[in-house]
Amino acid sequence: MSKNTFNSEIIFYADKIHVHRWPMDSTIWSESVEKRVDQDLNKHSKKIKVKIKDSQIKIDNYDFDKIKKVGVTIPLFKKETTMVFEGQFEDYLAHIHITTKTSNFLEIFNKLMSWKNQHFSDC
Repeated sequence: MSKNTFNSEIIFYADKIHVHRWPMDSTIWSESVEKRVDQDLNKHSKKIKVKIKDSQIKIDNYDFDKIKKVGVTIPLFKKETTMVFEGQFEDYLAHIHITTKTSNFLEIFNKLMSWKNQHFSDC
């Protein structure tokens, strides 16, 4: 796939997000950062907006860059799409899981795969 085939952004709403410190030898998150991430993302009951453009991912008010190890899947026997990646927000390294169960999960999967193949072909 050529570099010019995907130049728009992907926007969808996640049903579930889990963000945690990774790798384990990275800077330890302060208690306030862990609490903020839990409150804003991990333990949130509403759908959260995800916006992907180029090699940046914005989840609610969190901007992730330095993205690597991107995986996109449709779990067996489920009507959902899950994306997992490593990235950085502020000065913190993280491992992020995003799941969407919307009716257009297959369309989101295809867009995410095109994006991944363009920007992270080595993953």
